[in-house]
This record gives sequence, C-alpha cells and structure tokens, in this order.
Amino acid sequence: MSKSKKVVFITGCSSGIGYHCAKRLKEEDEYRVITSARDEKDIERLISEGFECVSMDLSKSNSIKEGFDKVLKLSEGKLYALFNNAGFGQPGAVEDLSRVALKEQFETNLFGAVELGNLALRVFREQNEGRVIQNSSILGFVSFKYRGAYNASKFALEAISDALRVELRGSNIYVSLIEPGPIKSSFRKNAYERFKRYIDIENSYHKNAYQKSIKRFESSEDDPFTLTSEAVYKELKKILKAKKPKDRYQVTLPTKLFWILKRILPVSMLDEIVDRV
Repeated sequence: MSKSKKVVFITGCSSGIGYHCAKRLKEEDEYRVITSARDEKDIERLISEGFECVSMDLSKSNSIKEGFDKVLKLSEGKLYALFNNAGFGQPGAVEDLSRVALKEQFETNLFGAVELGNLALRVFREQNEGRVIQNSSILGFVSFKYRGAYNASKFALEAISDALRVELRGSNIYVSLIEPGPIKSSFRKNAYERFKRYIDIENSYHKNAYQKSIKRFESSEDDPFTLTSEAVYKELKKILKAKKPKDRYQVTLPTKLFWILKRILPVSMLDEIVDRV
C-alpha cells in the first residue's frame, strides 16, 4: 500500500457505519484507512479482511492512548482525518436513568471522542492540516423521548465541536458533524442490550411504553425512512475531499426535515410532533 496516500482513521469499525465506510474507502483505494474495534474477535476479523486495525475502547483513556500510538506507528506519524464514529445509545426515560448508565453513555460518546480528537489535533497542528469528523445524529439537535441519555451525549458532542471549530479558525484544520437519522445497522440491537442492562422495566412508571419499545427492538422491520450506511459514506467522502468542509452534513429525510422544523416552529408545536414520533 502506498504510503503517500492520506491516512484516515475510523473508530468503531466492527459493524455498521464504521465498517461500511472503512470498506468503501479501502475499495476505492484513494486513502489509506486505519480502523479500530474494541473486541478482539472483531479486530482479528478486520485484519483477516485486509484492514489495518488497532484495539481501542473509547471508555478507557489508556486504551485510547495506546491505540492512537499504534495508529501513528502504522502511519509513520501522519494523519489526515479522524472519523469519530464509535458510540452507542442508552434508551430509557430520564427518570429511570442511573448515574452509572449516564456515565457510561458519556464516557464513550463524548469523553472518549474528545480525548481522541485532542490527540489527533497535536498531529494536525504539526502538519497544519487535518479533519476532525464527528458522527453525531438527528438526536444531536432534537430531543426524542426515551432517548435522553443519547440525546444529551450528542447535544454535548455538537456543542464542543462547535467550540472547537471556532478555536481552529484560521488554521487548515476543520471540524465537521455528520448527523444521520435512521440508518440500517446494529445500533438498535446494541441499544436493546443496554436497555435490558440498566432499565428496571417492571418497576417503572413507563412500563407500558417500554413494552411497546421492546416489540420494536425485537422487530426486524426498519423505519420507512431508513437508509444504508452508504448514505453516510457519501457525506464522509465530501468532507475528506472538500477544500473547506461544511460544519454539518444531514443524512436521511427525517434529519433534514427536523433541522428545518427546529428553526421555524414554536417549542410546544415541535414537542407535539416529537411526542407522536
């Protein structure tokens, strides 16, 4: 593999968006792709498929540092873009969320993403070039019920990314947020595992609503507006290739629609629409 190619590091590549984007970039052979995964079996599988892969758990500082050191060793200290894709969703009504559940949500979706991004920024500063690409969500700017923990982590990621973008003005380092709506992936399956782990369904005021949610978790049917990970990949490529990337890239019709509604509707009316969704 040519070492002259720009290096793109993608986190959370065991499945879903991360895996698809890494695979597509590798196929097109325009960039050098380095991936990460948390579980050893996923790392071994990715390596067997021809990927360069490092072990990284964004909830652990030591894992982030050790993994990033390996990325720099593989790339000989060079890095063009970081795609902070790894993350998960913790479902549950706000009143049913424990401190532990909230902490775990933020450790990966926010604290780990920022910590890794700061390591990448040291390289970008030296190079006077770089891209920090954050995988956010429609839930990074509109709050849905029973998604409060995930909402909070993505709202926070968007806020800190906005601050970072302003701090980097005048440099050749750009921060962009990708905001997907429903994407076909393992996200729902992983969220269901978190739901069962931390939410006391039987003793919750929201028990009946949870029972309906369980049916959706266990269903194989997707939302009618669900797109494949290819939709995210197209936006990722735009960011990588743009001379000056935009701050936000909305993916799927619901995201684009709610981006507009958030700005034109009174809060009470938006709440009513969100409640029905």
